[in-house]
Amino acid sequence: MFVNSIARIVGCLTAIGIIVSIFFLDRRTLPPSIEWVIGIAIASAILAFLITPYITVIPYAWVRDKIRGAAASDLVAAAIGLMIGLVISALLAVPLVNLPANWGKILPFVGAVLFGYLGVAIAVLRKNDIAHLFQSALTRRARERDEERERDREKERERGKERDREKERTTPTPPPPILLDTSAIIDGRIKDISQTGFIYGTLLVPRFVLNELQRIADSADTMRRNRGRRGLEILNTLQKEASVPVEITDADIEDIPEVDGKLVKMARNLHCPIITNDFNLNRVAELQGVKVLNINELANAIKPVLLPGEDIHIKIMQDGKELGQGVGYLDDGTMIVVENGRQFMNMTIEVTVTRVLQTVAGRMIFAHPKQGNGNTVSLTPQVPTKQKLV
Repeated sequence: MFVNSIARIVGCLTAIGIIVSIFFLDRRTLPPSIEWVIGIAIASAILAFLITPYITVIPYAWVRDKIRGAAASDLVAAAIGLMIGLVISALLAVPLVNLPANWGKILPFVGAVLFGYLGVAIAVLRKNDIAHLFQSALTRRARERDEERERDREKERERGKERDREKERTTPTPPPPILLDTSAIIDGRIKDISQTGFIYGTLLVPRFVLNELQRIADSADTMRRNRGRRGLEILNTLQKEASVPVEITDADIEDIPEVDGKLVKMARNLHCPIITNDFNLNRVAELQGVKVLNINELANAIKPVLLPGEDIHIKIMQDGKELGQGVGYLDDGTMIVVENGRQFMNMTIEVTVTRVLQTVAGRMIFAHPKQGNGNTVSLTPQVPTKQKLV
């Protein structure tokens, strides 16, 4: 009640002030008699006293109660709708102000009130649809950003993979190690081969191979003992003088008792080859897909190639199996069987190769003395070379 009284008093004073101001500012709008001015002012004051609470306090209280009871989503929707309505009314006010007479002043105001109300009402009533629209737009935009970031990350991963591949292409891959078998160590030729530089990578000697060498070196049989000691000496020389590194590994295969089986299993695990002279180990490893470097095969591959019809000089050193045959040897130990060569025993003669036979044990060459101006080249005794069938 106190607020209504204050509002009525303020309304009365405001009405009186408006009438007096109009009279003094524009006397043509009111009758010239002062009595009329006072009467109109009193009537305006009475009217303002009666209606001021209904156009100020009561609407304010109603709006306040509505705002207090309204949800936050309704308030946000109302604010958005009001702004949109006012923007539309402002756009329509541009042509409406050009209307003649008082229409250009009244219609823009009416348009602002009307479109403001419509904006608030429509926004509040359709807030769910509007929220869904904004949510869809925001979700789509967020999804697009996520997809764009994912594409950027994918491109970065591809660039990283390409850099890694380029680095792998430019960085040399270290060669795999090579496992040494007991037979290859005892043979001794691996030392000469390693010094030539044809072997790349590390020569790997498992501990169980070294233990087998020690058992052979401690054998009661003199020949086996000498072979075992030779293998240990070769291994020691390899560690000190070879151009490739030699490592002793303690890795073992517990579930396999045999040394050959351990070697094959370890080679499969490490994806590396085996150097050996053992024929059986060679075949077992090849059956299981393990690469084998056989020193005997290497030696046969690098022997000089003799073709049928080629002439060579050879010293006849012993009798052949057949009647009249003589046998000689090349510097690498290859046996040459000379037909009718027995008569040239301990003599160096020129022979013509007739055929070459490759056997499992090595290569054999058959020849006969060359027909022509004498066969004898030298009668000087020579120290026989070791008879060896490779």
